[in-house]
Amino acid sequence: MTDSVSNSGKKPEVNEDRVGLRPAVLVVGAGPTGLLLAAELERRGVSCHLIDALPGPLHWDRATVVHPRSLQIFESMGLAEKFLEAGCKQRVIKVHSDGKLLGSMDLSTCGSVYGFNLGLSEEITESILTDYLVRQGGEVHRASRLVGLRPHDDGLLAAIEREGEQYEVKVRWAVGCDGLHSPTRELSGIGFDGHAIAKAWAVFDAAVKGWNDTYEGIFPFLDASPIILTALPGQRWRVYLRPSSDDSDLVADATSTLRANVPGASFVDVENPTRFHCNTKVAAKFRDGAVFLAGDAAHLCTPAEGHGMNSGLQDAFNLAWKLALVHQGHAGTILLDSYEAERRPVAERITESGDRTEHAHTTTDPAERKSRDETIIATLADPATLHLEVAAEAELNIDYSGSPIIFGDADKALRPGNRLPDTIRVEWTDGSARRLHKLAHRRGHTLMLIAGAASDARDFVNIHAALQKAATDSPLFEAAVGVGVSRDLPVEIGYMEPAAANLLGVEGSTLFVMRPDGYIGLRADRDHLRELKRYSALVLAG
Repeated sequence: MTDSVSNSGKKPEVNEDRVGLRPAVLVVGAGPTGLLLAAELERRGVSCHLIDALPGPLHWDRATVVHPRSLQIFESMGLAEKFLEAGCKQRVIKVHSDGKLLGSMDLSTCGSVYGFNLGLSEEITESILTDYLVRQGGEVHRASRLVGLRPHDDGLLAAIEREGEQYEVKVRWAVGCDGLHSPTRELSGIGFDGHAIAKAWAVFDAAVKGWNDTYEGIFPFLDASPIILTALPGQRWRVYLRPSSDDSDLVADATSTLRANVPGASFVDVENPTRFHCNTKVAAKFRDGAVFLAGDAAHLCTPAEGHGMNSGLQDAFNLAWKLALVHQGHAGTILLDSYEAERRPVAERITESGDRTEHAHTTTDPAERKSRDETIIATLADPATLHLEVAAEAELNIDYSGSPIIFGDADKALRPGNRLPDTIRVEWTDGSARRLHKLAHRRGHTLMLIAGAASDARDFVNIHAALQKAATDSPLFEAAVGVGVSRDLPVEIGYMEPAAANLLGVEGSTLFVMRPDGYIGLRADRDHLRELKRYSALVLAG
C-alpha cells in the first residue's frame, strides 16, 4: 500500500472529536455496497465510520434490477418485505430481435421462493439500506472525501477532508466501496485491470403507450440499435439503449427499435434521459493488508446483465461476518484472505460474461447476428441450458466450492460451498412451520443435523446433543437445530418431507454448517464431530 498522507502532501490536523469513539472500520462510499457493509458491521458490534463524497443521497440512479440472490440477503436482514413493497416483480425475460420472439425465461423456475427479479431504482435501495444502518446505530458522514491513507500501528491512519478542513481517523481496516475512481484503491496502489466498453450507453424512464405484454418483465430487443426495457413500479420502464450517435435524440433512437417489435407503441412521460460510459475491470487484488475493495471499486461490468450492484451487495455480505469474527478476537486475520478467494472469481466470471453479452448485443454483422439469434433460440428452447441461464440470471449459480475455508463431503446434491435452498419447509409438533434456511441465526454459524430415512435414531440423538453443546461452547456457532424425515425420533426436532431430504442428498445423518451468509461451510455425512472440530479450527485459526 502506498504510504500517502494526502493528495496535497499536507498532513491534516488530528480531530478525533469529529468522529467520536475510534471506529474499527472506515467504509468509503455510501452506495448500496457501503451501506450494507457498514450496517452489517454495526449490527455485529463493529463500529464504522462511513463517509461519502456527495453532500446528499442521489435523487435518481440508473441501476434497477435486484436479483433473487440479493433478495435472499435482504430477507436475512429482515428487509425483504420493504423491498417487495417498494419494487415491481419482473417474472419473465422475453428476448426479441427484428420483430421476432427468440425465447423467454420464466424466473419462477430459478429454485428460490423469490422466483423473480425486483425492479426499483437504486436510490430506493439506498434509502432502505440507510434506514437500516441508522437502526443499527450507524450514520453516513457526507461531503467527506478520503485524501490520505497510510499504515499506522496495527491498522491505518486515514485523512478525510470535509467542508474545507481535514481530520484524521485511526482504524483497524478500511474498505473502499467508492466506485470507478476509488480513492481507496488509488491511495493503496492497487491496479485496476481491464478496458473501457467502446459503445456508449444511455438510459431514461418512461411509460409505453400501446404496450401489449406483461408489465412484470424484462424485454431485450436485440435489433441493430438494441434496447432493454426493465419494469418499474406503476407500469413504467427503465429503458437502456445504445445511442446511434453522440448527439442523437435518445427517445427517437429507442422508439425506432420499439416500433419494429411493438408496432404503434411510443414512449411517453419520459424522465431522466442520461448518457453514460461503462468499463470491464477487475482490481488486481481485493485485499492489501488492512485495505479491502468491494463493489464498483473492485469490479466493473456492463449493465446488460444487471450484476454490478448485486455483486457489490454480495461482496459486502461476505466480508462483514469475517471482519466481525476477527475484530472480536475469535478468528485469526488469515480468515480475511478468504474474502478475495471467494469473491474475486465471481467478479472475473461476471466481467467475462458481460464482455460476451456486449459483443452479442452490439454486433452489426448480418451473419453474426443471425448466428447469435439461432444460438439464443436453441439455448432457451432446451430445458437443460434454459435452467442454467435462469440460475445465472438469478445469481443462484454462485458457489464457493474452491474456497480455502470450505470442505467436506462433496459428492452429494448439496455440496460444501453451495447455498442452502430457501424452498424447503419444516414443520413442528405444535403445528407451526418455517422454511429450513430461516432456522439459521443471522449472526453466527448454525449447525444443522438432518436425519434421512436411513438415519440411526440413537446416533442422531447423541450427535444432536453434542452439537447443542458445541453451539454453546464455541464463539463461531450460534445455534444447533435438528430436522428429520421421521416424526418418531425421541428428541424435539423439525420434520421435513422425504423428498426434501432427497433434494439435499441426505440418506443417513448429515451435518451442515451454515455460514452467516447462507452458504454451506461444511458438509459431513459421517464423523460429524471430528469434521466439525476440523472446520472450526480452519475458520478460527486458519
